Amino acid sequence: MNESTARIERFLRTDPRDVGCEQAMEMLHIYVDLAAAGGGAQARYPGVAAHLRACGPCAEDFDGLLAAVGG
Repeated sequence: MNESTARIERFLRTDPRDVGCEQAMEMLHIYVDLAAAGGGAQARYPGVAAHLRACGPCAEDFDGLLAAVGG
């Protein structure tokens, strides 16, 4: 499988709820606060949750912020 085919397959597997990097980063501080407080961040912001499952760099940012707030 070449790189173009791999990119197309990743795109086709993208959850339609995925909000993308830009919107996820805009909401990340709120999402982290809810997750740290056990406030159901995934249920409240399913598009951000979908994005964090699909995007390694954004998930790393989430994990780092969550660790910083002690969640």
